[in-house]
Amino acid sequence: MKPKAVVFDIGNVLIEWQPERFFDSVIGETRRREMFAQVDLHGMNDRVDSGENFTDTVYATADAYPAWRDEIRMWHDRWIEMAAPVIPHSLRLMKALQSKGIPVFSLTNFGIQSYVLAARHYPFLHEFDRDFISGHLAMIKPVPEIYAALENQSGVSPADLIFTDDRADNIAAAQARGWRTHLFEGPEGWAARLVSEGLLSAEEAT
Repeated sequence: MKPKAVVFDIGNVLIEWQPERFFDSVIGETRRREMFAQVDLHGMNDRVDSGENFTDTVYATADAYPAWRDEIRMWHDRWIEMAAPVIPHSLRLMKALQSKGIPVFSLTNFGIQSYVLAARHYPFLHEFDRDFISGHLAMIKPVPEIYAALENQSGVSPADLIFTDDRADNIAAAQARGWRTHLFEGPEGWAARLVSEGLLSAEEAT
C-alpha cells in the first residue's frame, strides 16, 4: 500500500544548511577549522534546537570565547546566510505531493526563534500539513520520543509514513520504529523514491 503521509527533514533536504561553508567564505578555512576545534558550535546549535533561546544561547557562547566572540555571534546575526539556499527540486516535490492531497509533515531539528526567522525568508515553511519542530517539542532527532510524538499527534501509523533525512542516524531511528525511509543524498533520488512508492508520476516528480 502507498504511504499515507510524507515526512520531510528541512536542513539539507529543503534548505541547504552548511555553517562550515559560510564561515569558510567569511574567515577562511584555516581559521574556521581552528574555531570549530575550540568551540562546540554544533553542540551550541543542538541546545537551540532543543528549545533554548536562540539569541541568549549564541551570545552566551560568544562571551565565553572572547577570542572568537565576533565570529560566534555571526551564527545568530548572519544565520540566514548559513541556512541557504532553498533546494528547488525538493520544494517542487513537496508542493506536488500536496497538490494531490497527500499530507506532508516536517520533522526537523530547528530552534523556536530561528524557525520564525527562517519562515520569514522561506514562506513555504508555513505550508506543511503538520509541523514537528524540535524546539517546540524540547527534544531532537534521533531520540525515539520525537518520532513517537509525530505518530501520536498525527495519528498516522509508522508503516504508513515515509520519511527523508540527510543524516543516517536520524534515518536509522525512524527505521527502528517501522517507518519507510529514504536517506537524502539529493532531490533526484528522493523524487525516484516517491515515484516508486506510487505517490507521484515521473512527470510530477520532475
